[in-house]
Amino acid sequence: MLLACNNVTLGYDNKKVIEDFSLEIHAGDYWCIVGENGAGKSTLIKGMLGLLKPMKGKIQYVEGFTKQNIGYLPQQSEAQKNFPASVMEVVLSGCLNRKKWSVFYNKADKQIALDNMEKLGVAQLKNECYRDLSGGQQQRVLLARALCATNEILILDEPVTGLDPAGVTELYQGLRELNASHGITIIMVSHDVKQVLNEAKQVLHIGEQIFAGDVEEYKKMKGASL
Repeated sequence: MLLACNNVTLGYDNKKVIEDFSLEIHAGDYWCIVGENGAGKSTLIKGMLGLLKPMKGKIQYVEGFTKQNIGYLPQQSEAQKNFPASVMEVVLSGCLNRKKWSVFYNKADKQIALDNMEKLGVAQLKNECYRDLSGGQQQRVLLARALCATNEILILDEPVTGLDPAGVTELYQGLRELNASHGITIIMVSHDVKQVLNEAKQVLHIGEQIFAGDVEEYKKMKGASL
């Protein structure tokens, strides 16, 4: 087990969004988090990232593992999509999470960045300007950046939003390779339910009813609605 939510209640301003919730995340899992708008998907992610303190219960990490071991890919704003930096500079910035006091990159940092770009198939773009890339290429670059902070868990919030079909395919392929070939644990919030259920291993449905388990079990439960 890497992290666990134990009878957790999360919310804002004394308003409960998720109540008495429990879940375990294990190494190699690939979770898809789905549910209606406002059900608490993003709230749960903030709790896992340590950005939101539980009103009740506890979010625990395995010994030696902290929130700094989690790579996070939030939704991109338009300003971020037009960021005038090189691909190498963007990916390297992911190393800052591990460096604590130093803001300077060393040879080891640059090698980590290159290795992660190789994993995502964007090493050949290292000198290109980030804002000139396609949506799918940008997301792969951001995945490489997130991997510079961790080699264990990636949390993604609606990563296919705004991507064209080719970009969506490219992103899912990258995630599939990271999970299957490199053992990276993935937790992804998505509205793209039909497609993501063909990629994920486990599904967490948050709403009036909560389901947490195997994708195939979820598909049988939902039936024709998928």
